[in-house]
Amino acid sequence: MRCASGICRPWGQVVRRSSFVPPKQMETSSKTAREIYQDVMSNPARKRFGFGRKAAVVNVDIQKAYTSGEFVTSYMTHPRQVDFVNELSDLARSKGLPVVWTRVAYMEDGSDAGVWGTRTNTPDSLQNIKFNSRRSEFDDRLRVDEVKDAVYMKKMPSCWHETPLQSLLVWHQVDTVILTGGSTSGCIRASAVDSLSRGYRTIVPEECVADKHESFHYANLTDLALKYADVLPVEEVF
Repeated sequence: MRCASGICRPWGQVVRRSSFVPPKQMETSSKTAREIYQDVMSNPARKRFGFGRKAAVVNVDIQKAYTSGEFVTSYMTHPRQVDFVNELSDLARSKGLPVVWTRVAYMEDGSDAGVWGTRTNTPDSLQNIKFNSRRSEFDDRLRVDEVKDAVYMKKMPSCWHETPLQSLLVWHQVDTVILTGGSTSGCIRASAVDSLSRGYRTIVPEECVADKHESFHYANLTDLALKYADVLPVEEVF
């Protein structure tokens, strides 16, 4: 028996509190996703992860399926996105830092897209970005160094999923990952979460990522900034 305040109970008996304190109700707002993002960035509540000792630039899926207006799947947020990506990549390369480019493309039957490729089946669907198709090609404006840069084919949203990226960054002793490309709400978000989960300081230059709709774009930038990455103006990354 154990006794406290004159009340005795057998050992091992669980004492349950009778009063339940409910959690805070989810906040609501009439503000747009852009306005909420601007509020968060103007009043930061958390310190930055910051840059570590050595960075790599990882450019995610800047390919014609998403950057050429000939395709309905294309989108643009900042008109100088590709210019900024090129400048960041050139600067990293000049300093001997790794530069990585990823893109997606799939087999003729789309089976390597897995369940991700089962929700639609139109010529514009993800799994119908075929090997050697125009949709699978990098944007012609990109300055990809085919000798020095690493180029990886990926199948899923995250640039880490079943690619050699982790091994490359370990070899180069990288501790900071700068992510560019798209989409903000899809592959950038997935890559940033995986980057943090692997112990990397993660930087997202705002002008270097893009999405189809500003609500998706800014809602995910807000979430990334609050939880997973430093979302910075590109001039702070140069």
